[in-house]
Amino acid sequence: MQLRHIQTLEQKWIFPLATASILSLFLLMITLTSPNATDLLLPLHRYTAATSSFLGSKLQPVLVSNIPPPPPRLAYLISGSKGHDKMLRRTLLALYHPYNQYIIHLDAQSSHEERLHLLNFVNNCSTFVQFGNVRMITKADLVTYRGPTYVAHILHAAAVMLRNAGDWDWFINLSASDYPLVTQDDLLDMFSNLPRELNFIDHTSKLGWKEGQRAKPVIVDPGLYVTTKSDVFWATERRSVPTAFKLFTGSAWMAVSRSFIDYCVRGWDNLPRTVLMYYTNFLSSSESYFHTVICNAREFSNTTVNSDLHFISWDNPPQQHPKYLTVDDMRNMVDSNAAFARKFHQDDPVLDKIDSELLSRGEGMIVPGGWCLGSQENGTDPCSVAGNITLFRPTPGAKRLKILISSLLSDEKFRPKQCK
Repeated sequence: MQLRHIQTLEQKWIFPLATASILSLFLLMITLTSPNATDLLLPLHRYTAATSSFLGSKLQPVLVSNIPPPPPRLAYLISGSKGHDKMLRRTLLALYHPYNQYIIHLDAQSSHEERLHLLNFVNNCSTFVQFGNVRMITKADLVTYRGPTYVAHILHAAAVMLRNAGDWDWFINLSASDYPLVTQDDLLDMFSNLPRELNFIDHTSKLGWKEGQRAKPVIVDPGLYVTTKSDVFWATERRSVPTAFKLFTGSAWMAVSRSFIDYCVRGWDNLPRTVLMYYTNFLSSSESYFHTVICNAREFSNTTVNSDLHFISWDNPPQQHPKYLTVDDMRNMVDSNAAFARKFHQDDPVLDKIDSELLSRGEGMIVPGGWCLGSQENGTDPCSVAGNITLFRPTPGAKRLKILISSLLSDEKFRPKQCK
């Protein structure tokens, strides 16, 4: 009797246990095969903050840490070439925040004197020295912007950041002719509300004229094997479009997650290297390489936000070269709600207008933020005295950014424009 009683109890427990196990396995399969699987697996404290602000999600996590995550850090690469020393310094000051990390680079076409002047500027700026977050690539890369050497340069800077720059969350590449339209307090405040897995990269698989003029021709970049800069040259043979992976193209400017840039540098499968070797002979590969990698990698394809966060006024047609922006473009820049704009001539009056009306930046000074405790009387630099570098004081630019990000993460634009 006792043995029969024990067997009966075991039968009562086995059936519900088996049912629960099958149900759990079924739910796990649904989660991992869902098109929104990555979203469901995002850390709850990050995903909840972002979706509650921008996506209107009704997700209610069971466990949420009471300790908020630290604010995100941005890692900037700012690049220039011959004659860009002064522009690069101005752009760096407009983008600087002690909480971020910066790598600056003048390519090998610039003179030794230009690079030395820039290095002295970095080494003699007391704020840069105090926080130790501005680095210069002193052994200049040879960069041909129409060839793959610019991709190699981005990967070089990213590798330095991954090795030496400590914690950071997004990698942003800019040129000396870019300029911010919002303060870093605005940008850091906005990124604090976003999942740190998001990747802002303008992309499309609709190659259009680029298929015939970019994908099928074969080019060679002399910058890969000579010490002097020259333009690419063309091979007589043409090639077919790849079938091993799908090609994507878009803007060369991006704000991508640390996890994605780490994948490109140290990829745990062979996709980043295979695609890199293909793009060695591709014209303007910086407008396609990262786009093709991210959209062919299952781990990242549904983390893309289809935007480069820039205002750019293109030539029309074929929208291949950006126009130089002037004071006449000021209203359009502001109305775009973009974080950055390009392309600018050195010392164009519109830059002074951006400084005074959008950034509150004095000549030769850093853009003030919540961390700046100094007086502004008599033209004194308020950032000469530093306080809490995680205290952000957003300006009206933060509201413009929120409008942009809310639009990009809307039901109409977020999922439907990912890797299409």
